Amino acid sequence: MRVVVALGGNALARRGGPLDTASQRANVRRAAAAVAELAREHELVLTHGNGPQIGLLALQAESCSELPAPPLDVLGAESEGLIGYLIDQELSALLPGREVATLLTQVEVDPSDPAFARPSKPIGPVHPEARARALAAQRGWALVRDGSGFRRAIASPEPLRIRELRAIRLLLEAGVIVVCAGGGGIPVAAAPGGGLRGLEAVIDKDLASALLATQLGAQALLLLTDVPAVFENWPQPGKRPLRDVSARELRRLRFEAGSMAPKVEAACRFVEKGGGFAAIGALEDAARLLAGEAGTRVALGPAPAQGLASAPGSELSPRR
Repeated sequence: MRVVVALGGNALARRGGPLDTASQRANVRRAAAAVAELAREHELVLTHGNGPQIGLLALQAESCSELPAPPLDVLGAESEGLIGYLIDQELSALLPGREVATLLTQVEVDPSDPAFARPSKPIGPVHPEARARALAAQRGWALVRDGSGFRRAIASPEPLRIRELRAIRLLLEAGVIVVCAGGGGIPVAAAPGGGLRGLEAVIDKDLASALLATQLGAQALLLLTDVPAVFENWPQPGKRPLRDVSARELRRLRFEAGSMAPKVEAACRFVEKGGGFAAIGALEDAARLLAGEAGTRVALGPAPAQGLASAPGSELSPRR
């Protein structure tokens, strides 16, 4: 089975945790252990988030006043290489004899996408409100609330085309585990004189993963995070996990933007465009998610008997 696995940001940096290399490597080791079992039996493509890392790289670059700050597409490429390198090393240690390749991935977007006028994608660390407001005034940032604090907000246009799709297919056919589309991929658009140019944006990793899985003809899309499932009536006392649900029924509910909403949207898009099934759940449950024994499983057809009793718009989701 061809499986695309999207690792949430928690795979590399726990919420509120340190971003030093040793901590990230420890988190990647945990993520690699969870997905290595899948790679022993299936064709595996791994994607990952990069929000904390690209934000930290941006802050580090801005601290060097002697040089102009690198554009976001360059920082995205740096973070994709950094994270892919760590994943590559840990998977290679767990799967001796298997080839693992990290591929810098460019993803085409529309430069006139309305998202460029409405920055919404959080990157970097969470700042207390006073500190966030000061940074926003100093650096011209847009802000988005994250829990009790704020993070920098960046434009997040729709992913349209995976530029390295053919190379990914060739690697899979050769039996290689592919790490690609990190952080949603590097946002690019056609340049007036030919070729491609990078854009100041960050593509949503889950939506890019759904596009990748669809274009690769994957049979399953796993969206791994730090909660065991999608919950109905979260965070109310009567909350309950959704197990098997159709894309149609799932779309009737409302989810928190920047948290569970992109995962739900990605799952629905994949199954609606002819994919097999999608599953959302905890990183540690990766094998059980694929087997249908844990998490929330999303398919195109009608939901099983458990149903969804909520009225449209009554649902909020946990954070990823």
